[in-house]
Amino acid sequence: MQEFVLKELTTQDMESELKKIGFDIAYRAKASEKYLYKTFKIFNLNLAQANILKQTALSLGADCGVHRDILTAKVEKSDVILGGSISQIKKICEKLNSQPFSMKILAQNILEQLQKQERKTKLVGILNITPNSFSDGGLYYKPNDALAHFEKLITDGADIIDIGAESTKPEALTVEPLEQIERLKPILKNLPNIPISIDTRSSEVAKFALDNGATIINDVSGMDFDSKIIDVVAKYNAQIIIQHSTAKTEDRPEYKDVVEDVYLELLRKRNIALEKGVKNIILDPGIGFGKSKENNFEILDRIEELYSLNTPIMVGVSRKSFLGYKESTDNSLKDSLTLAISYPLIKKKIDFLRVHNVKLHKQLLDSVI
Repeated sequence: MQEFVLKELTTQDMESELKKIGFDIAYRAKASEKYLYKTFKIFNLNLAQANILKQTALSLGADCGVHRDILTAKVEKSDVILGGSISQIKKICEKLNSQPFSMKILAQNILEQLQKQERKTKLVGILNITPNSFSDGGLYYKPNDALAHFEKLITDGADIIDIGAESTKPEALTVEPLEQIERLKPILKNLPNIPISIDTRSSEVAKFALDNGATIINDVSGMDFDSKIIDVVAKYNAQIIIQHSTAKTEDRPEYKDVVEDVYLELLRKRNIALEKGVKNIILDPGIGFGKSKENNFEILDRIEELYSLNTPIMVGVSRKSFLGYKESTDNSLKDSLTLAISYPLIKKKIDFLRVHNVKLHKQLLDSVI
């Protein structure tokens, strides 16, 4: 009796797999789309839109899940899950172009999601000029120590330096804007030619920083702590990092689906920034901010879902307590555990990694790429 050998393919490079078996080169790229499956969740379609999409998908052998009461018109709206090969989804979009109820716009949105975005991981080096940060509080509090570490981060391969004058670890006290500014002054006087981000929730600190050479504001509160901060960023035509957060780091809200909840909130915040005229935006899911350990790992496992926001994504996992160590744990162990989490993020081509140990991550990044 013949025994067959089978192997499941997990690679996304189906064109190479077709090449290996001798598939016709003239049709190889097009044919590869038949083997790559995509699933989209589309929110809040009305009755007509959901029915049109469902019938179109089914007619092409794709799948489309809707609320069970859509067909009986007992509900007016439904989220929809559309799944099929890239080839099928492109054909669905072709048919939607001739349908009413704004389906042509939906087709355009879907096709935009299918376009491959070129992503390349950049390293954001952390410089905490605070006496009480979680892993390096006090190490770079003195200006000379901070400047020396600043130079080291550049030498080690940082693409951006993120400077924080206020700790945001759990239960840390708020640092007044004038105190933050006094801590920043000696550092910002000596800026080399590298993009500088300032980790602050204060519009007053943001204005001072942007007046003195910084070009990026990293607001861990997601514009909630000081609503004027987005106006300052817009006025200076600067870049902003908007993080998903809670009023306090230690807060633990109830999430229906942590990834989806974070996604929708970041979408809302991004749109606010765009309406204010801010064009350069980075989004951060806020690992460790208002999330349980399970929440954090769920976000990291599904980080690619945030790519659908079509906005660069930054992740900060460096030396955070959800990895299972205490504040007093040696930083070399913290960096080892951080590196283990960073590797799959680099493989998934996360746009920005915010890290303490830039040298170690640069070595990993160079070896992966």
